[in-house]
Amino acid sequence: MGRTAAVVFLAISGAVAAFATIAPAPEAVALPQRTALVEALPIDPDDALVPSPASYIREEQLQRGDTIGAFLGRLGIAEPHAARLIKLPVLRSLRPGTHVSAVVSAEGMPLSLSFLNGRDSLIEITPDGRAAERRAAFETHLVMKSSVIRSSLFAAADTAGIPDSVAMQLADVFSGDVDFHRDLRKDDRFIVVYEMHTLLGRPVRAGRVLAAEFVNQGRAYRAVHFGSGYYTPEGKNLRKAFLRSPLEFSRVTSGFGMRRHPLVRTWKAHKGIDYGAPTGTRVRAVGDGVVEFAGLKGGYGKVVILRHQGRTTTLYAHLSRFAGGLHRGKRVEQNDTIGFVGQTGWATGPHLHYEFRIAGEARNPFSVAMPAALPVPAQQLPAFLEHAEPLVARLELLANITSLAQAAE
Repeated sequence: MGRTAAVVFLAISGAVAAFATIAPAPEAVALPQRTALVEALPIDPDDALVPSPASYIREEQLQRGDTIGAFLGRLGIAEPHAARLIKLPVLRSLRPGTHVSAVVSAEGMPLSLSFLNGRDSLIEITPDGRAAERRAAFETHLVMKSSVIRSSLFAAADTAGIPDSVAMQLADVFSGDVDFHRDLRKDDRFIVVYEMHTLLGRPVRAGRVLAAEFVNQGRAYRAVHFGSGYYTPEGKNLRKAFLRSPLEFSRVTSGFGMRRHPLVRTWKAHKGIDYGAPTGTRVRAVGDGVVEFAGLKGGYGKVVILRHQGRTTTLYAHLSRFAGGLHRGKRVEQNDTIGFVGQTGWATGPHLHYEFRIAGEARNPFSVAMPAALPVPAQQLPAFLEHAEPLVARLELLANITSLAQAAE
């Protein structure tokens, strides 16, 4: 190998040397000199340069800590015009995170400003400072994404660029089959098809989850939106008569059964589930029912008791306050807010004490078989299956792509 390299090196060196020492032969004939042909083209001075635009469009997002003056400056609005706009009440009501689009002249004069308010209305400000409000013309697109659980549902959603509102819907859709407090495992995965509302091509907010698949501990669950609920691809209702938990996300701090009471320091039967959560966390009704009691009850503090169909009741204790308008006899639906986590009564910290009772006897809600709600009505089943087919096809397509990607890793 070394000998071959040496030979190649010498050959190359020889070639270079030979090239460097070659001299023109005496009898070489001189080539005629080349003449460049140049054609003069008339140029109109007015067309020599591309004219500057008379105006341009710029979009900026109001940041926390921004002053309105500095923000208008980033939009390219000159100071005299900005000083006039600052006085407009509609601009003083801007909140951090709002996107503002401006059409500005080359001299820095605002020709128009527009932004969305919290009511899905488009606010437009004209050059004379008048503000007009009209309904925003949103466009809706379908988005398909997937992710794998490494630590939490929200972390997995963030990794895939999925909005929190979609993650919350996922947890709600599958809450009858998956307890997101206890059942979630590393390497669980999900696929979701959801709406994204856009304005002038820019995403504004996510809409409904239209279809989803969640694989928990190797078992796959699928959901398709239809009407006002979610069903399996075969038309079975994913909604259970009772949710597994009255909190969307929390941690169990004390389970059902015998425990050492944190106040009296003796072993007693704990006839409910305690969920640790910050004060003010929303507490939801686990099922349709009627308020049987809402008030103070000894060690329970502020408590709500709901009566459901049959002989089932549920109790929610240590609340900081009740939902507005809640009173005895009021009818509530599953997932309605009934109160907020607190520390009233005999409580060593903010948490929710939750009891599930059948015929007055406390039962462990984690071990009770929860009956499903009604399936798609028979007369609507053909329409449902036709609606579900393309959505399920999207789930299967993304599932296959995800499997191929994981196999290639």
